[in-house]
Amino acid sequence: MINYFSARPGISPKVHTISGTGRTLTEIYCLGDTNAIDQTEIEALPGVEKVVSVSRSYAVIGRHNDDTRKDGFTYNGVKFDQSSLHLFAGLCAVDTLENVEEMLRILQEHNQNCTRMGAYKPRSNPYSFQGHGAKCLPGVFELAGKYGIQVIAMEVTHDSHIAEIVKALEQSGLATGVMLEIGTRNTQNFELLKAAGRQKKLPVLIKRGFGVTLDESLNAAEYLAREGNHKIIFCLREMKTNLRDPHRNFVDFSHVPVVRRLTHLPVCIDPSHAIGGRDQDPLGILDVMHTTSQGLIAGANMALVDFHPHPDQALVDSPQALHVNELS
Repeated sequence: MINYFSARPGISPKVHTISGTGRTLTEIYCLGDTNAIDQTEIEALPGVEKVVSVSRSYAVIGRHNDDTRKDGFTYNGVKFDQSSLHLFAGLCAVDTLENVEEMLRILQEHNQNCTRMGAYKPRSNPYSFQGHGAKCLPGVFELAGKYGIQVIAMEVTHDSHIAEIVKALEQSGLATGVMLEIGTRNTQNFELLKAAGRQKKLPVLIKRGFGVTLDESLNAAEYLAREGNHKIIFCLREMKTNLRDPHRNFVDFSHVPVVRRLTHLPVCIDPSHAIGGRDQDPLGILDVMHTTSQGLIAGANMALVDFHPHPDQALVDSPQALHVNELS
């Protein structure tokens, strides 16, 4: 079939293979002048299930025409798709292993198998705490295994961080699993996106860029898929606008159903970075709780929330950290 497309001048075929539970699907994308292609002729070729006209630049992650497939992936025993729901509660940044262990123990008590733990922290202020980096990974992974944590969301800002995480995981005997986070500041760090996409061991959570359009952010996610990694979650983490007051950022969770409609990707929300504090309504309900529920009602499949057993000790974003007695 590749020869069929290669013989057409001005057409370059690009092959993507998706392995599911029951079968392996090969998708062939025709790049170039496709107006001369006879769709009926292609549909008659052996092995062709469907021919779809792609109208958007994010061809791999996108839904096209009447595409209603239920895509998703399973990583380290945890299923992620547009029908699942997972809470990733944990430390925005690892400070001490004592606090890590206390947080993980509380998660276990609440039957949670996922968390967030930051080792590498990009900061606007060069003098702010930047994270402990690779030196904290062995202790974090060992404790995660001890408390039954199967997936840790962990931000990376450089391709060397990916290598350090993979090495530490292997040295731990794969005590846990890691979902790489591409933060909002790196949404258009295309070389980092390519590096995260080339490795296929670890899934990737990519956050919407806080200063770019939704379409540009979805195209950033396409970089990951184009390189071969289809284990992707798209995260709406709010945007910087003049409308953001009184919260830290302007909440964009109305786009949850839009992303679900435009793509196959599970959708995550990040209410902690939207609100940025512990303000509450007259009934005593925290704004971050309201925001989380709004995102889930809109159809989010994952929530990434800052917690800390001792918020006054947190080295990053302590004003927005929820208390462990608020986990339930």
